[in-house]
Amino acid sequence: MNPVKPGETPRTPWIVGVSGASGTPYAAAVLRALLDVGESVDLVVSRASRLTLLDETGISFRDAHWRDDLREWLARGADGKPGAFAVDLDGDRVRYWAAGDLAAGPSSGSYPAKGMLIVPASTACVAGVALGLSKDLLQRAASVTLKERRPLVVAVRETPLNGQTLRHLVALDDAGASVVPASPAFYAGATHIQDLVDFVAGRVLDAAGVAHGLYRRWDGELGGGARPA
Repeated sequence: MNPVKPGETPRTPWIVGVSGASGTPYAAAVLRALLDVGESVDLVVSRASRLTLLDETGISFRDAHWRDDLREWLARGADGKPGAFAVDLDGDRVRYWAAGDLAAGPSSGSYPAKGMLIVPASTACVAGVALGLSKDLLQRAASVTLKERRPLVVAVRETPLNGQTLRHLVALDDAGASVVPASPAFYAGATHIQDLVDFVAGRVLDAAGVAHGLYRRWDGELGGGARPA
């Protein structure tokens, strides 16, 4: 449960960046899973992602009311049903940083963090991080994560992918990031849209080395509802 390792502080969070790609349920599932296993989270929500969140859930994410809006978002199921999950945001387990705040903690390499997860990652976000543009806090935090050699997981959500984006993804892989396409699998016995969302969220957390129980793993038995990823 969020063990303190050498060089870490008692609060060493995972930074979660949410970009403007479709797939806000993936971000919600990742955030819930991190909190469920006792991890701390620093959240950065891009300006474009607010429009996506509003379109996909009807929720307006507001800086001044971020905790209430986040609670409503995380409580919502992937099918849009409100109140599907119980969410505890009390205390300092979640910190929110505005995307335009380039003086925020995650903008500096001296700020303690375990790593960063960008979910979902738009092609514009992928390009910005690959090119080191740092045009907002999300991109800056990702650049810091790479330069500090911390885990960076990029859950790209776009189709089809053109050559330019593919080259950007290769550049991120070369820089040490893990590229995890938001590609749901059907072999784990999915019976609900939430199962497909949780599979992608689980693979993001697998890439980061975070324990979770979001999907059933392959056990070597055919017909058991799970095969190798």
